[in-house]
Amino acid sequence: MGYFSAMHRVVALARPVQSTFELGCAAEVFGTARAGVPQHYEFDVCTENPGLVPTSAGYAMSVSLGLSALTSADTVVIPGWAPVEAPLSARVRRALLRAHDRGARLVTICSGVFALARTGLLDGRSATTHWARAEQLQREFPLVQVESDALYVDHGDVATSAGAGAGIDLCLHLVRKDHGAGYAALLARHMVMPPHRDGGQVQYAPPVPPEDALDGLVDWAGARLGTSLSVGDLAAYLSVSPRTLARRFAEQLGTSPGAWLLSRRVAAARALLEDTDLSVEVIAARVGLVSAVNLRRRFRALVGTSPGAYRRAFRG
Repeated sequence: MGYFSAMHRVVALARPVQSTFELGCAAEVFGTARAGVPQHYEFDVCTENPGLVPTSAGYAMSVSLGLSALTSADTVVIPGWAPVEAPLSARVRRALLRAHDRGARLVTICSGVFALARTGLLDGRSATTHWARAEQLQREFPLVQVESDALYVDHGDVATSAGAGAGIDLCLHLVRKDHGAGYAALLARHMVMPPHRDGGQVQYAPPVPPEDALDGLVDWAGARLGTSLSVGDLAAYLSVSPRTLARRFAEQLGTSPGAWLLSRRVAAARALLEDTDLSVEVIAARVGLVSAVNLRRRFRALVGTSPGAYRRAFRG
């Protein structure tokens, strides 16, 4: 854990059109003074061309600092990058690489990872972004190992977060590294935020069923999740051997029949947790996981959190 004794300077790099929420994530964690909370960070905002910067909220904000502000930053935050296809100018790319070369930490929130990827600093390393942009990130930057489910990924010198709110999780994680869990928890309490969500917890992306390329099997199995459906039953439905079934699943869905069936059961449990008040025991029975104990174990393995915590995240 790297504790900083001196004031740590965080500089956010804004661009037109700047997302106000992503910028606000960094400003809330690093730049907001709170009574009774020690101030360990100095926070500034810079942009390539100082002046009025349009925002996603429909107003323009005045940014007086240019790229030279990055020369003294300990942490550089890229709070979104819209549109994600926008190239890095030579000046911005050079400023980011120079900041990294002298030891600054480069941090992205949501789509900001597209800008960082264009520097080459993520080549051969893992990164994340909003689940809806993960496929595009992987397609455009094949040398980046995209972790589409992670809330955030931290390599020390570079760190990336998933969509919007996960930016707060990453920023609090960095505070925890810089100044310890106690200080991070105090800050989170003032923000009325959970003190810690691990980066490995999956994003709450909507469970989207795969395209049914298996002769109606997806719909057939989905209607029978509450039964003791087995891999043998799936094979029998298609009138093939379990071995042939496994080959077809691998070719068409990229997974095994058993893993696919479990993922369908957990996806159904997620929907019931979001939309109903049914108990965990009842949900377990409805999706074919038999017991609450088994549901909790499987749910945590696939989703990275408990059914109760998942329900609270969606329903308060």
